[in-house]
Parts: sequence; structure tokens; C-alpha cells
Amino acid sequence: ELRGLDNLKKISSTAAEGYAGIVREFEFGWDKTAILADVRDRVTKAEASVPDGAEQYSINEINFSEFPILVVSLSGAVPERSLLRVAKDIQSEIESLPAVLEAGLAGHRDEMLEVLVDPLKLESYNVTADELINVVSRNNQLIAAGEVDTASGAFSVKIPGSFETTQDIMDVPVKVNGDSIVTIGDIAEIRLTFEDREGTARFNGEPTVALQVVKRKGENVIQTVAQVRETVENLRATWPTELQQAVNVNFSMDTSSEVAAMVSQLEGAVLTAICLVMIVVLASLGPRSALLVGFAIPTSFLLCFALLALFGISISNIVMFGLILAVGMLVDSAIVVAEYAEQRIEDGQGPMRAY
Repeated sequence: ELRGLDNLKKISSTAAEGYAGIVREFEFGWDKTAILADVRDRVTKAEASVPDGAEQYSINEINFSEFPILVVSLSGAVPERSLLRVAKDIQSEIESLPAVLEAGLAGHRDEMLEVLVDPLKLESYNVTADELINVVSRNNQLIAAGEVDTASGAFSVKIPGSFETTQDIMDVPVKVNGDSIVTIGDIAEIRLTFEDREGTARFNGEPTVALQVVKRKGENVIQTVAQVRETVENLRATWPTELQQAVNVNFSMDTSSEVAAMVSQLEGAVLTAICLVMIVVLASLGPRSALLVGFAIPTSFLLCFALLALFGISISNIVMFGLILAVGMLVDSAIVVAEYAEQRIEDGQGPMRAY
């Protein structure tokens, strides 16, 4: 059903037990609204042949600009809780950077309180499981306490009744038994543990807690990665010596290296063009024309980058390709002007007048 969509570049599918996914890649300039509506219409038609019991399908757009530009991995022979606490501290510092959109955690397990109820104690205190659950849910919530009117306005008042420590749960009263009060701590064992693991993250084969750094749209990837690395190193310097030796901090999937390589190639191409043009023009038109043509290339590039920064245009592959095309036009124009000016100088005009 999904074949023949407008601007469809590639389609692929994956099927596994309990799952089926179809990925469609479209050409640049595709009409998002129209194509999503067409996809939804076609999938609805195909839904008639889907086996019974399948869940409702979902259509999601994947934006590669929101993929991580850097992954910070934390590993070492330390307790899982300590590693997670360190990772959350680093996450807070990284997400405080203006250029960073988010730094999502991966390979971790969230902490949870596990309550192990003793059935024999429930029976001995004549408490049912439903009563115990209701007591916990009623005590773990914010309570509205009305409003306070002042000269500057009115604001609502809420009394926090949520649990903050393990002892808060153990002290919750469940039932009054004569002169004594039965609490949750009397009929259950409460301990701090972790949720079941839903995924893993590894670096060089070792289990790790990873932070996936995503930059904001339009931010400089090279500067953002440098700021993240500097922030992590500054925070690591404040750790105790034992923690610095135990926790290994590694960086991977650094996309700034690819961008830096592209910029380096552009610089090399510009320098090569200047040298070759100056050699050719020097051999044919003399040193003055060669210097003029060679000076025009870097000056024009610097002026172009200044205007791009002024108008807030980011440097992308399209911009670099345009600059490479402009070099040929620039050199041709400079050679024509220089050669014509030299001819007028030979006819007796002064250099300023000739150029």
C-alpha cells in the first residue's frame, strides 16, 4: 500500500516476533502535511489485513537533526547507585548549557522503593491487601488547602503529603488495634532498590551509563561539543580522588570531528586553489596580477563568512558547495579584469585609472 508515494526515495521494513516496522525515506523538499495524510490513509486501508490482536499502528517522523552529537559514557567498579548519581549531576550541568537541547540517560535503572508484605502479619493484624494499597495511595499526594488573598493577588496553598524517605512510608498508620497503631513497617519490609532493566548500554564491552547529548537547532556543533567536554572535565575535577580513579569518563560518537574534517578540507581546497591560480597567473600575466587574483580569493571568502554570521545563516554542505562553485567564477572574473587592466596600462594609462 505504501509504494508509489510522492517523493519516496527508499522504503524498507523490519519484522520480528510481536513487531513490524516500515521505514520510508523521502527526497528533499517533500510536503510533510500531504504525505503524512496519504500515509495514514494507506495504512488504514491495509489495516483490514492485519492479524487480529495487533495493537493500533503509530506513525512517527524521524528528524536526524535531533540525533546525539556526542555520547558521554560513565563506567567503573562503583555501585550502580553512585554511578547513577554522578551521571545525573553531569546531566544537570550539561543541560544548563544554552546550546544543549537535552542530555538523555541510557543504560540506567531508576530507583524505587520495594515493599515486601508479609501475608502472615496481614492476617494476624486483620488487614487486607486492598486496605494497605488504599492507605499508601491516599497518603502519597498533594493536598489542596484553599487560597490566600493578599493585596498583590491570590495564590493557592498546597500541603505536600508525598513520601520523601523510606521512614515516611514505614510510619504510615494502617489500622488502630486497641491502644496501638499498626503501621506499614509492622507488616512489610521496605527497601531501596532499582526497577527492572529495560535496556543496556556498553562501552568497549563494559556496562555503562551513557548521556546522549542533543544540541539545539542552529547551534555550532564544534563549539557545543567543546563546551560539553569542558563542562564534564571541570565537574570531574571537583570529584574526590577515589571517585576520579574509580569512574572512567569516555566520549564517543563525536560528530564534531566530521564537521571539523569538512572545514579542514575546505581550507585545504582554498589554499590549493590560491597557489595554483597564482602560479598560472604569475607565469602568464606577471607578479602584480598574480598577487591581485590570489588576494581576491581569501578576501572574498572572509567577507562571505562575515555576511553569513551577520544574517544568522549556518554553514552547511549546501553553503560549502556554493563557495566551491563561487571560487571558479571569482578566479575567472579576477583574471579577466587583471588582464584587461594590464593591457590598458601598456597603452599608457596609470594603474589606478586602468583598474
